[in-house]
Amino acid sequence: MMRRNVMLTALKAGAGAAVVVTALTVVSGSAVAQSGGGPLNFLDGLFTGTLTKGNPAPTQPPAAGGPQPWSGEDGASGHPLMMAAAIREAAGNFDNCVAGMWPDAARRNITQDNFQRFTAGLSPDLRIMDLLDAQPEFTKSIWDYLDILVNDNRLAKGREVLAKYKPQFDAAERAYGVDRYIVASIWGIESNYSTQIGDRSVLQSTATLACIGRRQAYFKDEFLSALEILNRGDLRPEQLRGSWAGAFGPTQFMPTAFKRFAVDADGDGRRDVVDNPADLIASTANNLKKDGWQSGQSWGYEVVVPQGFNYMLADRAKSMSFRQWEQLGLRRANGQPFPASAEKAYLLAPAGAQGPGFLMLQNFRVIMKYNPAEAYALAIGHFADRLRGAPPFVQAWPREERTLSRGERLELQQLLAERGFYRGTPDGQFGGQTREALRNFQASIGAPADGFATSDVLERLRAR
Repeated sequence: MMRRNVMLTALKAGAGAAVVVTALTVVSGSAVAQSGGGPLNFLDGLFTGTLTKGNPAPTQPPAAGGPQPWSGEDGASGHPLMMAAAIREAAGNFDNCVAGMWPDAARRNITQDNFQRFTAGLSPDLRIMDLLDAQPEFTKSIWDYLDILVNDNRLAKGREVLAKYKPQFDAAERAYGVDRYIVASIWGIESNYSTQIGDRSVLQSTATLACIGRRQAYFKDEFLSALEILNRGDLRPEQLRGSWAGAFGPTQFMPTAFKRFAVDADGDGRRDVVDNPADLIASTANNLKKDGWQSGQSWGYEVVVPQGFNYMLADRAKSMSFRQWEQLGLRRANGQPFPASAEKAYLLAPAGAQGPGFLMLQNFRVIMKYNPAEAYALAIGHFADRLRGAPPFVQAWPREERTLSRGERLELQQLLAERGFYRGTPDGQFGGQTREALRNFQASIGAPADGFATSDVLERLRAR
């Protein structure tokens, strides 16, 4: 998702994905963007309420004849720099702002000729201000999300990609020790195998955000890093196209992440993560390796959670060995034993007591560094297993449960606050603090404290 923090709300900016997903029980807490990769940007901000690679775009169709213009309205965040007057004032100073970044560019060894060439003709894309502060109405559940991303067509394409680029996957696996199926899964989920990359100019987008709006310091670094990429000759300007927040390429690198992780796998002198499969595969693997990937280890296992289980233990901060989990009654859903009983994992219950549980290992945490949403990481891990030949999840999701509207989620937080369980500011976006408050309320009424927000829980809050 900035990939990490500019990532998750609802629509792969510029890529055309038209689905939004609710994250009532799969919020990963506050995200700190790092590489720019997210699940089709269409999930950006979804789970954290923060900006990631490309926040959700409103769902209305673009105006005939071109992209939508800026609404001209104040941003929903209420931030002073997102007020309409502040946006107009900053837009009027855009040329001076860009020119004023020359000293910083020079310190990065960008030549003056290249600075002038690459910044000539840049203009602000104010439509991005609406996307930056968008507050979409999430309407998809975790199971709908997985259905969308892990489907037969995408799996078939993934197997074709694995076969077509087998030498490149072989080389990356030897060099970095990262499972090829995970790399292929990220490629498939981030851009549907290069078919949904985004079409906005990364330079224009990052320059706009560096000079206008509430994330200027962050995006100034991204803009200057994009100039470094062009100055070095790794990519051409026409290749630097992607989401409105600057993520580009089939596995969605932010410019700063490109600098940290991109590698020249075929020795041609360029790190081309857009059109060169060898560089793309190796760079994505290098990213995961440097984030702590453990070779030969799974991301996690689907488990059956026993009746009466204490779901207060379903917490990322509460890792235990597989042996300890077994002593609490958890078993692998496929009936097989855990491969290493001493390994530590934490329990994720994305649909509460009504759905499957998962014991997550270190590599799941690594995937979440690529994109800080548990739903995203679960989709990546499951997609990789399916590419490997594994069957779908064994247990059923509670598909009869309807998702709460944003208004209902806001009301739920307000009711939790009124009853002393929630100390945050109600905003309709569920994070770890909301889930903890919900668990404590559920425990107080003798219900499974699984933190799963349902219409029944809302009704019980209303009744108290």
